[in-house]
Amino acid sequence: MYFSNKGIILSIFLITSVFTLTNIPELSAQEQQITAKSIGFEETTIIEFKNTGNTEVGKFRMWLGDDFNFKSFKTERGWLGEKTPQGVIIFTTSIPLQSDEIVKFGVKTDKAKPGINWRALTANDQQIAIGKTLVSESSSNVNTNTNTSPDGNGVFQESIFRLIPEKPSVGSSIRVTGEGFGANQKLDFFIDTKKIQSFDTDENGNFIFTSSIPENQDAERVDFKIVDSQGNEKSISLRIGEEGDRMTSIEEVPLKINPTPPVLYRGDSVAITGTGQPGSTITGVTKNEDGEVTTTIAIDVDVDGKWSYDALIPIDAVFGTYTAEITDGTNVVKRTFEIASSKVIELIPLKLKFEPGETIAFNGTAKPNEELEIVVEDPQGTEFYSEILDIGSSGEVNIQFSTIASDPEGTYVVFASQGEDTDIVLVGLGELPEEKLVAKSDRLNYSPGETLILEIQGPASSTISLLIVDPSDKHKFSDSVTLGPDGQTNYELDLTAYASGVYTAVITRGNSQTTDIFSVGLLTGSGEIHARTTKDTYQPGEAILVLGESSENILLTLELRDPDGEVVKVKETFTNKDGVFSEGSFRIPLEAKIGTWTIHAQSGPNFDDVEITVQGDVEEGIVVFVDDVTPSPGGDIITIKGYGAAISQQVIITIFSDTDEQITELSIFSTGEGDFSTIWLADKQIAPGVYTIKAKDALNETEITFTLE
Repeated sequence: MYFSNKGIILSIFLITSVFTLTNIPELSAQEQQITAKSIGFEETTIIEFKNTGNTEVGKFRMWLGDDFNFKSFKTERGWLGEKTPQGVIIFTTSIPLQSDEIVKFGVKTDKAKPGINWRALTANDQQIAIGKTLVSESSSNVNTNTNTSPDGNGVFQESIFRLIPEKPSVGSSIRVTGEGFGANQKLDFFIDTKKIQSFDTDENGNFIFTSSIPENQDAERVDFKIVDSQGNEKSISLRIGEEGDRMTSIEEVPLKINPTPPVLYRGDSVAITGTGQPGSTITGVTKNEDGEVTTTIAIDVDVDGKWSYDALIPIDAVFGTYTAEITDGTNVVKRTFEIASSKVIELIPLKLKFEPGETIAFNGTAKPNEELEIVVEDPQGTEFYSEILDIGSSGEVNIQFSTIASDPEGTYVVFASQGEDTDIVLVGLGELPEEKLVAKSDRLNYSPGETLILEIQGPASSTISLLIVDPSDKHKFSDSVTLGPDGQTNYELDLTAYASGVYTAVITRGNSQTTDIFSVGLLTGSGEIHARTTKDTYQPGEAILVLGESSENILLTLELRDPDGEVVKVKETFTNKDGVFSEGSFRIPLEAKIGTWTIHAQSGPNFDDVEITVQGDVEEGIVVFVDDVTPSPGGDIITIKGYGAAISQQVIITIFSDTDEQITELSIFSTGEGDFSTIWLADKQIAPGVYTIKAKDALNETEITFTLE
């Protein structure tokens, strides 16, 4: 089998605009840059690439069609391979493949005879060629015909041929095609005993030629024969019709493409069909918006004048509008089409693997003029980062969050959501991201009869099991779900028969499992709320675990507020059947303001507030700050706090005016943890302005400025 650089984006033949058909000069074929062939045994395939162009190849990307998955791979020395969560294998090298050089890769798939899509790139990710290989025992650019005959025999028992059309008429043109004859043999074509013409077979013993029924031929049943030089013949008997019954000449089969969807998405598979000259080869070229050729393909037209191709849009195809041209050497058909994202939200990391201490960055798109919530979970499933972005009119998204050297290495999961629309992206810290199951419902609570949308992420094109567990821990519903080529799907669950309570969605594939919790019919409730945190003091970047009790099966809203009363984060949660709730997604921002923060828990008219203290790095030494200012009839009551002082030692607080005049001095003792707190009454005789607060213990001292209004 011959492996040309057939582009897997044969979705180029899309109909979105007016069709044009024009005569053009003979088109010269685009220079073939890469040849590929594959040999397979059971689930193992060896793929050989040869650089037949002049551009150095630094990278190959491979992916499979629907219902196939890569299980493992091997590379030659000098090449490295990695498998992305989307099921794409990327082979890279520091020593590019030069012209006329060959490289081989081995892959193992879950089923035999896969169609392997591939793309050859430079080290800078510039595309060189794109194509698809099908598993074969040998390549058809080698003579595979076994009917070699040095003694001149050209017709064998297994030889076959046919006429197009199968009901010829007197004087009509016909096309004769055959296979299984002797290689490179001169044969003769007869109608009964009358020789019509001679022709030659190709190196594989096949042939196709055009002939005609003589005008003086009688309209009757005759024998059409193929005869070799030794008198061996193969014949078929057909009736020749009257001249008035002549069918349209096969030379008039038009070049065309049948209708296809106007827009395709990454991972889509589409059957492209059309017509052309029987037995010919048509060429398709795809051009991007800049007019650059991105794909060249060759497709054989069968003896009936029909051609077809099953195209798979790569999961990393560049979005945009393309122009496609197909030609038979005389005519050209042009089309425009669009490759678009099937997602409302689309996030793409700048790279798959980041190192600890680097800033992880994403670009993408989302619904314009709406807020986008970003939540990042670390490899242990703990919330690592969260942010709410205001998306502008362009819909462009740029996300960055910092890491430090001590952050856990592994696969991080990024959840992006706008209302019911979500996207899930995996990225690696210190290592490449691993395939993992992720599930997230579009919201927390639903009314009975609504539809839940469960976003599921997993290995590309895999089949997973879905189980719904009811509030009594009994199995409520189960189903099998097949993920798309990008490893994602939105599963819709009808909640019509679901009673009020808390449910668990369990997603399983092999030994991998993940869960997502949702509720049905819960309301804000009555009764006291008792909330607490596991400790009183936190550092910037530290996670907060909020625990509490209230009435059973009620909705609660939790808010994290900074010292100025600004709401930093809001989270919905609920109590279980025992009236207990817990929430571990809160985290003190890295640039948090030092002081007293508040966790506000509310359900209906009932609420509870928990105060916590946010400190800076204790290694900085003694730290002082103004925590609160409360007006009173006698003046402002100013709460001064600090930490990092010598343990259980005296701390002197001195306050100076902007002219360096001492206003007052306060003496207090630090706690067993080095914290301290005091109150300064700034009476009405104290003028507004900028004041300096100095704090000193036996070892260190520090100062801040404070504006009294």
